[in-house]
Amino acid sequence: MSHIVSIATKPRDPVAIAAACQRLGLAAPQQGKFELFARQTATGLAVRLPDWRYPIVIDTVTGAAQFDHFGGRWGEPGQLDRFLQAYAVEMAKLAARKQGHAVSEQALPDGGVKLELVVAN
Repeated sequence: MSHIVSIATKPRDPVAIAAACQRLGLAAPQQGKFELFARQTATGLAVRLPDWRYPIVIDTVTGAAQFDHFGGRWGEPGQLDRFLQAYAVEMAKLAARKQGHAVSEQALPDGGVKLELVVAN
């Protein structure tokens, strides 16, 4: 039986964040204090997206992300969407495997990802 699931993503899991970065060929995330626009700072786990002037800084307790792409002038917003999708996929895979389920993945023509879980008995 097939089920469609939509996920509103708040990145909280550092392991899944790192896996999403690896999946997208990004540098490993770094913990610390980072400068954003106008010398504003944010503390958390920083992810550097391709061609973004400033990192995305994630508070893994709340899932809140601070960033500034200046309306797309300092970074393509689609890169953030790709990261959040990769995070959601990696988080779902980690959760399924933690419960002993097998996971297969298929890229869809529209850019989506289909995950199939085989539930362990």
